[in-house]
Amino acid sequence: MTIPVHPVAKNGILDLRSAPFTNKIELNGEWLFYWRQLLAPGDKPAANPKLVNFPSLWNKWDKLNGEELPAYGYATYKLTILLPKSHGELRLSVPDVYSAYLLYVNNEPAAKNGKVSTTAENFAAHWQYKTFDIAKTTDTLRLVLQIANFVHSKGGITKPLYIGDKEVVRLDRQRDEAIDLLLTGCLIMGGLFFFGLYLFGNRDKAILLFSIYVIVYSYRIIGIDNYVLHTILPDLDWRITVRLEYITLFAGIGLFGLYSRYLYPVDVHKIVVNAISGICFLFAGAVLIFPPYYFTQLINPFLVLMIFCLVYIPYVYLLAYRRGRPGSIYSLSSSISLMIVFAISLFHYWGFIPQLQVVSFLGYVSFFFLQSLVLSHRVSFALKSAQNQAEQGLKVKTEFLSTMSHEIRTPLNSVVGMSHLLLKNNPRHDQREQLDVIIFSANNLLAIVNDILDYNKIEAGKISFEHIEMDVVAIARNVVNSLQVSAEDKGITLKLVTDEKVKSKVLSDPIRMSQVITNLVHNAIKFTPSGFVEVSIDVLEQSDSTIKLKVAVKDTGIGISKDKQALIFERFTQADSSTSRGFGGTGLGLAISKRILELQNSTLQVISEEGKGSVFYFIQTFDKAGESLPEKEFKNQLPKQGKPFAGIDILLVEDNPLNVIVAQTFLKRWGAAIDVAVNGQEALARLDLSKHKLILMDLHMPVMDGYQAARIMREKGIAIPIIALTANLPDEVRQDIAAAGIDDIVVKPFLPDELYSKVWHHIFK
Repeated sequence: MTIPVHPVAKNGILDLRSAPFTNKIELNGEWLFYWRQLLAPGDKPAANPKLVNFPSLWNKWDKLNGEELPAYGYATYKLTILLPKSHGELRLSVPDVYSAYLLYVNNEPAAKNGKVSTTAENFAAHWQYKTFDIAKTTDTLRLVLQIANFVHSKGGITKPLYIGDKEVVRLDRQRDEAIDLLLTGCLIMGGLFFFGLYLFGNRDKAILLFSIYVIVYSYRIIGIDNYVLHTILPDLDWRITVRLEYITLFAGIGLFGLYSRYLYPVDVHKIVVNAISGICFLFAGAVLIFPPYYFTQLINPFLVLMIFCLVYIPYVYLLAYRRGRPGSIYSLSSSISLMIVFAISLFHYWGFIPQLQVVSFLGYVSFFFLQSLVLSHRVSFALKSAQNQAEQGLKVKTEFLSTMSHEIRTPLNSVVGMSHLLLKNNPRHDQREQLDVIIFSANNLLAIVNDILDYNKIEAGKISFEHIEMDVVAIARNVVNSLQVSAEDKGITLKLVTDEKVKSKVLSDPIRMSQVITNLVHNAIKFTPSGFVEVSIDVLEQSDSTIKLKVAVKDTGIGISKDKQALIFERFTQADSSTSRGFGGTGLGLAISKRILELQNSTLQVISEEGKGSVFYFIQTFDKAGESLPEKEFKNQLPKQGKPFAGIDILLVEDNPLNVIVAQTFLKRWGAAIDVAVNGQEALARLDLSKHKLILMDLHMPVMDGYQAARIMREKGIAIPIIALTANLPDEVRQDIAAAGIDDIVVKPFLPDELYSKVWHHIFK
């Protein structure tokens, strides 16, 4: 592939008669130059012209006629172009100059920027791309270019004029504009995105600085070189745009330095970065204060600073990469792209290479894309760290609540157990009332502990639901029967109303269903001073495979005002602060019930009027499980009197003396003989297979806990029933006790009837 060599002007004449116009041709070479003369076509020059290399700055020449030319001044350039006799439509493109021009082509004004003049008073600067079309019949072009400058530190022109096929020139310009507009749009949108990420994220200063830098630097794309912004808005004031051009350059580098400092604070030298940024912002401030002639001269010292940054910033990123900083590989890669872009800009500014806009565009896109990956990785890393901290905090909270639950349940077991024992000893009437109060208060405290643990599990997302057969009517009936005494104590009626169309069992979680209905009924009884509480189950829809039920709890209690109805479902919240003082409770019951239902695609709703009662209800669709079956009965009926465990030896493994006394007293009352071990290791030593029929074992003990002791027993082939005594909720330990080979659980504080039932079941099953 050969690179075409275009002719250059000689002695003010450029011969293009044999040149192809498939590409743009630069009108470079020797032009006639008339210093301090603004010559229109036909004007006679006051002095002979000089031949100068075009394009170039006149104040950068060594000398002209022994004279060094100042930046301020005016001059005329002339060139004659010889064209083929026959050619297609041609177009002449004219760039910006320092700082105003008027171009004549064949004695006619063709293009201009600003206003040329021999005095500063009548002068006006402007920068904008212009074109002029050439007729097919034109074989000679006589160019007269007047240039004047009274504002800039540079005088003359540094960009070439081009001539070429009209379509080629047009498409080339459209390509340049498209690239600049696309890149500017990407930068602005990217900057706004990261600014939003900063505002609504963790307020990372690196993200903020990068967003500002990107938005500021976007002007460098659309506002310089091709001056696309000036084409879109041709009336922009030059005094504003020239300041924007320099401010965005100086401030942009300063912002990027600060961004790198906050991106890798340990790897940068803060004094160096602060010095770089300080100088940049000082230069930007000078642009606002001083006239263009002065601040445009800052570009050369700034280029030295920029070259230093091109070396130092990649060095910082290399250090960050070697030290394993998050996203540093992207930073290092982006710095290479940045070096390429800035190198092209510098060499183009010095006139060594053309603009290479496509390469620069790809470099810019690579740089900003890689920097976006850096920040995205940074945000992701921060989120992951926050997630790990949250999970760790949640784990600590869960362990704390579990430990506190165990510590609260252990003394509660003694309180409840001893109270029941005292009730068995035929206390006086006043003593019985006092013991009832103790048991009631202990049960309330236990309910609060259970609610807190339940809500903690729901918040942690550790709650699971079974999908097994259950009888909704039977569950509601059991709840009503269990709370009947509480209702009677308050003198209110508690009743159950069921729809006769409920004939099938359904598939769901019976424990959670019982928990929700119990919470609703318990709440209704608590807030109903007189009247009734009614539990109803109605069929709304059903098919062969599904049934939609409405479960409602209606009361004639204190009711809830409309403005407080939304609050009652919030945790630890009741409709009125006086409610907790008057009726007790934590306000967790409804919040737990609401979340349990929501996790099963239902919702808890309320209809209430203050002073007239409330209706809490939920609607849920269930899969049918077949016809309703009678409740299972124990294979052996539990004896109500006597000593049914007479002759039975039980090994009790418990380290808390009070819990030992409670369990031992009840079991001895029922006729059992008790041996006590205070830890798992002692239990293994004291276990007598010829004597002991059952083991009651605490799970948390010193030396050896219940899990390990049970596993060792099962590994030795010991098949004796083991019942765990634990202050944990069953769901928390079910998998662990199953893995250890433990047969059942009794939760502390245990009710005597529950302990009696479990022991009877495993001995006589």
